Amino acid sequence: MRPDTSRWRIESAYRFMDEAGVDHLAWECLRRNGDYQQDYRDLRRADRLGKPLPETMESRWGLRFRGPATSDGRRPTDLLE
Repeated sequence: MRPDTSRWRIESAYRFMDEAGVDHLAWECLRRNGDYQQDYRDLRRADRLGKPLPETMESRWGLRFRGPATSDGRRPTDLLE
């Protein structure tokens, strides 16, 4: 996955960031990360793009939701739980 750098310095290419959410900003940073690009290449070569991430990559790049959120019926006892 070679990033297209042709428009990185053109201000108009980033106007969408004025109203972008945190997830969009995170993606803009992540997709430019050389280590992430290497992991993506490795997955692509192994024909694993449509499959769950290997655990090492999952923990390296953060949370990954594999399906819709569902309630398990419990309420957290602590705000941070």
